Amino acid sequence: MNNRTISQIIEPQLVIEGAGVLLRRSIAPRASNEYDPFLLFDHFAFNNPLEGPIRGFPTHPHRGIETVTYMLEGSVNHRDSLGNAGKIGSGDVQWMTSGRGILHEEMPRRSENGNIYGFQLWVNLPAAQKMSQPRYQEVSAGEIPVVEKDGATIRLVAGELDGTRGPVTEIAAAPLYMDVKLAPASKFILPIPSGHTALAYVFNGAGEFGDQIVESVSMVVFNDDGSQIEVKSEAGVQFMLIAGAPFNEPIVPYGPFVMNTREEIEQTIQELRNGTFIK
Repeated sequence: MNNRTISQIIEPQLVIEGAGVLLRRSIAPRASNEYDPFLLFDHFAFNNPLEGPIRGFPTHPHRGIETVTYMLEGSVNHRDSLGNAGKIGSGDVQWMTSGRGILHEEMPRRSENGNIYGFQLWVNLPAAQKMSQPRYQEVSAGEIPVVEKDGATIRLVAGELDGTRGPVTEIAAAPLYMDVKLAPASKFILPIPSGHTALAYVFNGAGEFGDQIVESVSMVVFNDDGSQIEVKSEAGVQFMLIAGAPFNEPIVPYGPFVMNTREEIEQTIQELRNGTFIK
C-alpha cells in the first residue's frame, strides 16, 4: 500500500458572504475544477463578540450542486421554497441536493456558550443530474455512526469504513465525508482508490499527513496517486476528511449556480428574472 503525499496546503482566506457573515474559505468554485467533485469548503465560527448580531444567509437560490452543512456547536434554522423548515443542531448534518433549483435561507444561532462552529461543503452534480428533483437528507447527531479505530474516533457522515456506512446515501459523487479525531501518539490509515480526490481540513491540533506536518487551521490537498492516506499525531489532531471520484466534466460556476455550459447559466439567470426558476 502506497501512502499519498501532499500536493498543496491551503491557508483559508477570510471572506464575507450572506448578509455580512465572516467565513474561512479554503476552496471555491472555479472553472479549473481542480478539486472535482468538490467545489467549496467554508468554516464558520461566529465567536468574536465584536461581530455583534449574526446576520446569516437570507433567501438565495442554488442550482446544479449539493450543499452540506455540518454543525459542531450552535445551530442553523433553515427554510426553503418547497415548504421545508427545520433546525440543524450541534452534531447534525443537512445534505441538500439543489438539483434544478431551490430558494432557501440559513440563519445561524449561538449555543448556550455563545459559540457557533460548523462547516459547509459544496459537492458537484454530474450533468445528467443537474436538473433533478431537489431533496434533503437531514441526519441528527445520534444517527451518525461513531467508529473507534487505533486511537481515532470517527463520525462517519457519508461513505463506508470497516463495514460501517454513513447515513447519507444515494449521492452521485459517492463521497467519503467524516470527522476524524486522532488521540495523541496514534496513527490513522484509510484506503482511498487511486485517482480519487482527497482533502483533509485540519481544524484542531496538528499532525503528520503523508510526509508533512500540518497545523490547524489548514486544508490539505493530497496527490491523487497512492492507495491510502496515513495520518500520525503526537499531541492529537482533528480534521474533516473528504474524498470522492471526479466526474471529469467541464463546469461553469456563477455564484450559487454550477452548470456545465455558459448557456445553462444564462438560462438559469433568465428563469430567475422571469419567475420560472422554481418549478
